[in-house]
Amino acid sequence: MLRSAERALRVVQLLGQRGRVSLTEVARELGVSPSTAHRLLTTCCEMGFARQEDSGGTYESGAVLQELSLAFSRATALRDAGAAQLSKAAKQLRETVSVVVLEGRDVRFVETLESDRAVRVATPLGRTLPAHATAGGLAMLAALAPDELHRRFPTRGLPQVSWSAITTWDDLLAELGRVRERGWAIQIGEADEEVVAVGHAILDGLGLPRASLVVSAPRARITTSEEARAVATALEPHAHKIQRRLRGSH
Repeated sequence: MLRSAERALRVVQLLGQRGRVSLTEVARELGVSPSTAHRLLTTCCEMGFARQEDSGGTYESGAVLQELSLAFSRATALRDAGAAQLSKAAKQLRETVSVVVLEGRDVRFVETLESDRAVRVATPLGRTLPAHATAGGLAMLAALAPDELHRRFPTRGLPQVSWSAITTWDDLLAELGRVRERGWAIQIGEADEEVVAVGHAILDGLGLPRASLVVSAPRARITTSEEARAVATALEPHAHKIQRRLRGSH
C-alpha cells in the first residue's frame, strides 16, 4: 500500500513538473510495467489530479492539481495585496479578520489578525473547514458557475458539521441564492456554535472567487440581522480594496 502511494505521488510530481505525460513516460520514469502505470494514471484521473482528453492519448494536469498549484501563488499574492487592508479592517471592526481561500470543498485560512479584545475568536493559520459551513466559503461558492459548483460536490453530499449547519443540496442552493442577492454571506454557529462570521468574496478580473475576507466574532456580539448587516457594510470596502489590488489597480 505504501509503495503504491509513493508511486502515485511520483506521478503527481511528474504531472506538476511537465504538465503532460504519456503512459510510456510514466512506466519508464517509475520503472514499472505499462499496466501498473495505467492503473496509477487512472487513479490520478479519478482523484482529479490528471485528465485524459482522448483514450490512448497523453495525460495532463487535472483540475485538482492545477488548483493546488494556484493556491500557493494565490496565497502569496493575497498576503501582498491584503496585509495593510487586513490590519485596517481589524482596527476598525475590533474583531478577528481573516483571508480564506477555497480548496475543493473546504476553505483554508491563509492570513488572520485577531481582535484586540479580551474575548475574541482565534483562527489559526492553515486551519481548514468545510466551505458550506463558513461565511467565507459560502461567499465564494455563491460566485462559482453551476458546473464548477457541481464539480466540487459531485455527489451533492454535505458533511454534517453541526446541528445548525446546512445538510441538504437544496438548502445549500437556496442559501447561495440569498448570498448573491445581498452580496455577502453569514454563518451563525455552523462551524463553531459560539462564533458568528460575515464574509465578502474577493473576485478576480473574470469574476471568479480568489478568496474571501471574513470577520469572526463571539456570538454574543452579533445578535441581530441589523448588527450583521452593519459588519458586512463595514467590511465591504476593505474586501473591494484587496480585490482592486489583486487586479492590478489601486
